[in-house]
Amino acid sequence: MLWLIAFHIIAFAAWMSGMWYLPRLMVYHSETAIGTAMSEQFKVMERRLLKVITTPAMLATIILGIVLATSEGAWSEPWLHVKLTLVLLLAATHGMLAANVAAFAADKRKHGPRFYRILNEVPTVLFIAIVILAVVKPF
Repeated sequence: MLWLIAFHIIAFAAWMSGMWYLPRLMVYHSETAIGTAMSEQFKVMERRLLKVITTPAMLATIILGIVLATSEGAWSEPWLHVKLTLVLLLAATHGMLAANVAAFAADKRKHGPRFYRILNEVPTVLFIAIVILAVVKPF
């Protein structure tokens, strides 16, 4: 059981690293002129971060979380329901970032740097709440 918990935490940490870095890349990318070498470099960095680290880590986090909740019989716990809601919000944010990676790849800039600076804070707030729920289990 401790191995499952350890790998769940590792996967979540990897997912969060991507969720924190990807919007930051988008801030810089949105400030770069379309067609420049730097813009093309940001496209590569964003795609690789999403496809190689962030998405696989999200899937591992979710799969390991389901296994943990099942093995601990925690599905009826109220704290878990709240945590799962927050994880779904984090996954939705992930989806929004993935859509923006695709838009940047097509040189379609949906938003300016201010939007991505604000979006960069969403994963942090969700991270704090998810960790508190998982550790403290307040209800």
